[in-house]
Amino acid sequence: MKLISVKENPKFMDRAIRYFQSKWASEQSMMVYEDCITHCTNPSNPLPQWYLLMDDDKIIGCAGLVTNDFISRMDLYPWVCVLYIEEEYRGNAYGTILLEKTKKNAKEGGFNYLCLCTDHIGYYEKYGFEYIGTSYHPWGDNSRIYKTTL
Repeated sequence: MKLISVKENPKFMDRAIRYFQSKWASEQSMMVYEDCITHCTNPSNPLPQWYLLMDDDKIIGCAGLVTNDFISRMDLYPWVCVLYIEEEYRGNAYGTILLEKTKKNAKEGGFNYLCLCTDHIGYYEKYGFEYIGTSYHPWGDNSRIYKTTL
């Protein structure tokens, strides 16, 4: 497995945009991913970051490190977002590779903790995240918030 940071390897930008859009975007949110990933290469800003997990030349997963994950708790940041592993690769703890990279980059960026929002219960706790409460999305849904100290 190879982990690619789009910030460090902008030649992967187009592939990253297409992959993130295919896994997370709706018709209305396609440009959100394109615009954010396109503007992630500023080396003087630690955020955002977008990652691809590769098996040879095949993308098998992704994650992001962002200032806000469309959530009401804007006092908390940074956030791990859009963690995804292709179904046939699940069960091998490959998500750990992405989570550890987000933790490392967040710490290098000067942050003391890292948050995420999810409806999954039991997964992120295995990787040091603790449930801290509920937050709300602009479209009316809510999500559980998790936090880990770096």
